[in-house]
Amino acid sequence: MIMEVKNKIIEEIRKIYDPELPVNIYELGLIYDIQVKGRKAKIKMTLTTPNCPVAESLPKEVKEGAMQVEEIDDVDLQLVWDPPWTKDMMSDAAKLELNL
Repeated sequence: MIMEVKNKIIEEIRKIYDPELPVNIYELGLIYDIQVKGRKAKIKMTLTTPNCPVAESLPKEVKEGAMQVEEIDDVDLQLVWDPPWTKDMMSDAAKLELNL
């Protein structure tokens, strides 16, 4: 059940794209952790850089996306900078998309 809800959250997050790259933020490796307890989701995410132009809007989009999941009533979203994001965190699909 928890994995099912977590997968629904991941599907919603996969609809959110980095404005500068043709890759969704999940494949970019910006989502560090998703935990589901009851009807609450706890999400840890980062941005490609602390000065990212979408530093304000992207976490809000992730939170709103997770809230689209029927089984979720509350989202605790933490923006973290440790560990810092690197290209190594991208999925193979994202690296292919960006020719890395």
